[in-house]
Amino acid sequence: MTVQGLFSARAKAAAQISAVPRIAIVGRGFSGMMTAIALMKTVRAPFHLQLFDPNSSVSGGQALASARASTILNTRVRDLSVSVGDSDDFNDWLCSNAAFRAAVPAAIPGFRQIFVPKEIFSDYVYQRFSEALAARRDITVQVCNDPVVAIRRSHGNRFLLESANPANPLFDTVILATGYGLGDPDAEEPGASPVRAQRLVARPHAVLLGSGIRVVDQLLQLRDSGYAGQVTIISRRGFLPQSHTPNSADPVFPAEALPESLPDIVRFIRQACREAEEEGQSWQSVMNGLRKHARSLWRSLPARDKHQFNRHLRAIYDSHRNRLPEAMHLRLKRELVEGRTVLRRGRAGRQGLSGLFFTPAGSSVEEVIHAERIIDCRCQAPDLSAPLMQSLFSADLAMPDELSLGLAVNARGEPFLEDGSTVAGLFAVGPLGLGSLPDIDLVPEIVSQAYAAAERIGERFHPQVRAV
Repeated sequence: MTVQGLFSARAKAAAQISAVPRIAIVGRGFSGMMTAIALMKTVRAPFHLQLFDPNSSVSGGQALASARASTILNTRVRDLSVSVGDSDDFNDWLCSNAAFRAAVPAAIPGFRQIFVPKEIFSDYVYQRFSEALAARRDITVQVCNDPVVAIRRSHGNRFLLESANPANPLFDTVILATGYGLGDPDAEEPGASPVRAQRLVARPHAVLLGSGIRVVDQLLQLRDSGYAGQVTIISRRGFLPQSHTPNSADPVFPAEALPESLPDIVRFIRQACREAEEEGQSWQSVMNGLRKHARSLWRSLPARDKHQFNRHLRAIYDSHRNRLPEAMHLRLKRELVEGRTVLRRGRAGRQGLSGLFFTPAGSSVEEVIHAERIIDCRCQAPDLSAPLMQSLFSADLAMPDELSLGLAVNARGEPFLEDGSTVAGLFAVGPLGLGSLPDIDLVPEIVSQAYAAAERIGERFHPQVRAV
């Protein structure tokens, strides 16, 4: 499917496609759509954009019309703008949305501090995408539902994307925006796992795998849909998300020079949290302030400290940075206190006919947790053995980061090679770079990176004029 910019003459635009730079974005989740918006707002030269994603859905628009349970984002409206330099853009969009104002009247006149369903945010992103496209008469956008299985260099330093369509053209620029890994389009979404035979289970019992926002959201959606059975959450490290503050937690962080070793950094942050609370502030404010220093701290750590952090501290860090809206956290605490939901620390194994094999932390003895449904809510790391990733490595277009969490990239998302150089025209935007850029899975960081990548692409197309 090809979409022309507003007022474009279709025949004329089609004839010009081969004469303008061609850009491919692999992935049409938030990272992909955000990069498309940034390109249309930043790159002043005409270009043809092709979006690759096996998901056939092209736009939002159904959130307010749907009565089903919806995932609540764990970030306040104030931090979800897709417009650089205008942090109120999402808030303004909500204020102008009559259906949303009718549904959430208590927050008027503004919504900056509230948390909204993921589908509402998706509607906002797709509308901004549509507006950006409508404002460009010189751009064409094509959507392709074939999964990309390999990327290779071709003649003239262009890129060939291999998919089910053997007639794919060559691209001047390729942006990987596959989010967390390269999900199998045939795999089931969280919450859609097969229901076990009721007769094998003594009482209704569901097992949720994971420790992040998704597992809590799935728990609450089960309850909202009327599920009254026992729920067991299995977390390898045993940490669940902490709570946001009721009001804004403005970033604060000590001005002293930060220590250099990982143990000293941990002690420094804990002390900063204690001092903030003694002064009437919150540890959440310190964690928000830490985000401004996270990348420089990460770059300064030796490899052994990075591995140590990943093994022993990442779960704690994630539980404090990916926080729950206070109302959701209170519901989670009530579930745990009342015993309707139990948190168990350990390793989930294979699934059997009547439940899940489980090894508790500190034990080598495997047991069976009987359940009629098992729902995997874990965020899967990128599969570096996937054909697409392997094609990048074998063609010397990218390499894994130090922890093999994804690709080694710079702040613009350009993949590093072993000699420290980058490949012109190739980018990895969003969580694929989490091993190199802490917090690149959060919306504000993805927005900043998408615009930085788009500016670099604009400079390549017109090197004598800096993109604006």
